[in-house]
Amino acid sequence: MDFQHIIEAVGRYMDFAGVAVMVVGAVVSLPLALRGFQPKRANGLAPFSPYRAYRQLLGRSILLGLELLVAADIIRTVAVTPTFESVGVLAIIVLIRTFLSFSLELEITGRWPWQKEKNNDAGTQLSRS
Repeated sequence: MDFQHIIEAVGRYMDFAGVAVMVVGAVVSLPLALRGFQPKRANGLAPFSPYRAYRQLLGRSILLGLELLVAADIIRTVAVTPTFESVGVLAIIVLIRTFLSFSLELEITGRWPWQKEKNNDAGTQLSRS
């Protein structure tokens, strides 16, 4: 087995892991949401909703799965002799998945990934005065 076959196998396992995380997350999130587990939200204390809890838990598992899928694509594209075409396809895939990750992060936490939590902002405002 040469280096290229090993990298392809690692990429396939990473793809499998990404899909598995999403599927397991979807299955595990349902009973957690129905039992009343409520992930922490940055936008304050919203009343409990199993639907909202399930969406947040599912979104977190999709985010983790997307990260694994991006890693698999990077491993397969960069480790083997990259061509302009393969790097271009990788760039488009990473852009699409990054947009999806940002969208899911906004949906889950109520803020963009680069924004601080509202609680921390209030604490820093008080300490500055």
